[in-house]
Amino acid sequence: MERSEVSVTQSESAPWYRRVLWLIAIWFGSVVALGVVASFFRLMMHMAGMTTH
Repeated sequence: MERSEVSVTQSESAPWYRRVLWLIAIWFGSVVALGVVASFFRLMMHMAGMTTH
């Protein structure tokens, strides 16, 4: 059986720049999510009276 043009195109990997952009987007999203969680914990600790001053 021969492979059609569509299946050959779908099985190829994405260009390197698209993979790098996805890597950067996922990294940036994880940094933002970590910042949100850290801010939430900091707010909760401040509300509980745990201050540094």
